[in-house]
Amino acid sequence: MKIAIVGAGKLGTKVAEALVGGDHSVTVIDKNEEAIAKLSSHMDIMTITANAKELSVLENLDIESYDYLLTVTDKDEKNIFIGSMAKKLGCHSVIARVRDPEHMNQFDFIKQHFEIDSIVNPDLSITMEIYKYLVEKYTLSNGIFTSGKISLLEFPAKKFPAMIGVPMSRLKTIIPNMLLVAISRYGKIIVPHEGIVVQPEDGLYLIGEYEPITKLSEKVHERGKYTNLQKIMILGGGKTGLYLAKKLSDFGISVKIIEKEKTRCHYLAAHLDDSVIILHGDATDITLLEDENFNEMDACVTATGYDEENLLLALVAKQHGIEDVIAKVSRESYAELIGSMGIDMALNPIDIVTSNVLRFIQGSKRILSSQLIQGQAEILELVADSRMKLIDIPLKNLKLPPGAIVAAIHRGLEVIIPNGETVIKRGDRVIVLCLLSELAELEKLLRTSKSGLFSRS
Repeated sequence: MKIAIVGAGKLGTKVAEALVGGDHSVTVIDKNEEAIAKLSSHMDIMTITANAKELSVLENLDIESYDYLLTVTDKDEKNIFIGSMAKKLGCHSVIARVRDPEHMNQFDFIKQHFEIDSIVNPDLSITMEIYKYLVEKYTLSNGIFTSGKISLLEFPAKKFPAMIGVPMSRLKTIIPNMLLVAISRYGKIIVPHEGIVVQPEDGLYLIGEYEPITKLSEKVHERGKYTNLQKIMILGGGKTGLYLAKKLSDFGISVKIIEKEKTRCHYLAAHLDDSVIILHGDATDITLLEDENFNEMDACVTATGYDEENLLLALVAKQHGIEDVIAKVSRESYAELIGSMGIDMALNPIDIVTSNVLRFIQGSKRILSSQLIQGQAEILELVADSRMKLIDIPLKNLKLPPGAIVAAIHRGLEVIIPNGETVIKRGDRVIVLCLLSELAELEKLLRTSKSGLFSRS
């Protein structure tokens, strides 16, 4: 399958990493010579240093022979124009990144008028995950998600004390015919391994057959639990802050935004309801936060333009006793630091949008791909192909990335909760849970030798 990516920034690079290899032909176009040189030095892809807005660039590329074009330059209008031009030249499907809030209510028109097949918006995507967490409290509807005979259950560890303090190797005696596939710990999703021990404050994700999972749900799930969220402070009035403030205020929550750029404050005031309080100030000024009754907030979201600032402010929020603290963090190198800070949730917009892009490209191959776990991990279901690298090998011998786990297998009418000796066979429906940050590595393992997991059917 042939895929063109216009824009060699963080998102373009992340998607390219996920797709490169196998029988995929990936081409990245960017007018920045340094960015292109960096990509070509560590990835086996075709790179072109050029401005994709020029008709001749797409024509010379023979864009009509491409299955997909993803355009993720720094300008919305440029992305829309390039995507529309590629579509008119015969590219099968086009995906464009559109970030400006001015376009938010025009997505349908843009797609129809400019023939864009899909639009991705990092700030809107991360906003929806934050909103789901704050308003619904649970990332799964009613705490349980079902596919066929297999169900995934989410609940706090304190609801099942027998699991607390127990290492993974002994959990099978406590939860027979079930598998612990993920742990939410201090804002970070962990795929458990042998050395992991369940802690009292953990959130647990168990997978198993529908009936035993449903019975367990009756004992451990806090039915109808919704947040008592009334007051929230958003530190940073960028696109995420704007989207989130609008979404929360529409729900009836009192929102306060602190933004240091005066012109941005005026913009926010013009685009948000009067009920949203907008303060011009530096969110790192602790005195200002305390003057604004910081410790009385039910939740705090740190969404400035700097990861370091977001993490620092999230830590300050926790020290002030705020129950729910969420940080927007784009650098994967901060993953380990996040896990030790005690914040409730840390989201990476690049990971979330990469997942959205791959989900669109792979079509119906992933039956459960729309289900995200706290915006950090994805559940996917696929039909095992004889050409995949995971066929006929005991799971203990598979070189799965550390952030991925084979959670369950449908084999005909049989449901298999796997262990290290389990072997995946051709035709099995396999459910895998994977951290978004490791989707690129997982895709290499799941890709078939000929057409690829993400091939167009």
